Amino acid sequence: MNSVRAHSLRKYEILRGSSSVSKLFSSARSYRGNFIKVLFAPLEVTWKGHRALPKVLFIVGRKIKPDAVDRNRIKRLMKEAYRHEKALATECAGKYAGNGDRILCIAFMYIGRKKNSPSLGSFRKEIRALLEGIKSMAQC
Repeated sequence: MNSVRAHSLRKYEILRGSSSVSKLFSSARSYRGNFIKVLFAPLEVTWKGHRALPKVLFIVGRKIKPDAVDRNRIKRLMKEAYRHEKALATECAGKYAGNGDRILCIAFMYIGRKKNSPSLGSFRKEIRALLEGIKSMAQC
């Protein structure tokens, strides 16, 4: 696989649709880091696409960051950090999806309260730790 393509975040990898998001929030397990909370659940596939890749959602609340510029920057940093740790996310998806018609859906929710947002390196460490936590939960 081309290394540029391996680190990309394609449109079909983003979780979209209110019904899919509401299913995720109603049946999700959660895992919390320092400034990101992750919600994840294997959901039934109602769309055609790549089952080996998880569907992801990035959330920054308006109450946490009132300025849209700050929210968009944090989402960009989370997406970039996720792109670099995507190989680990693919391993997690393989453990949860199995052979059936299920796909792993993940929501990364920013919960940091500091005035300054963390750096890209901090986001990478946090997302890597959260994905390793998801992977370890699949084994128990």
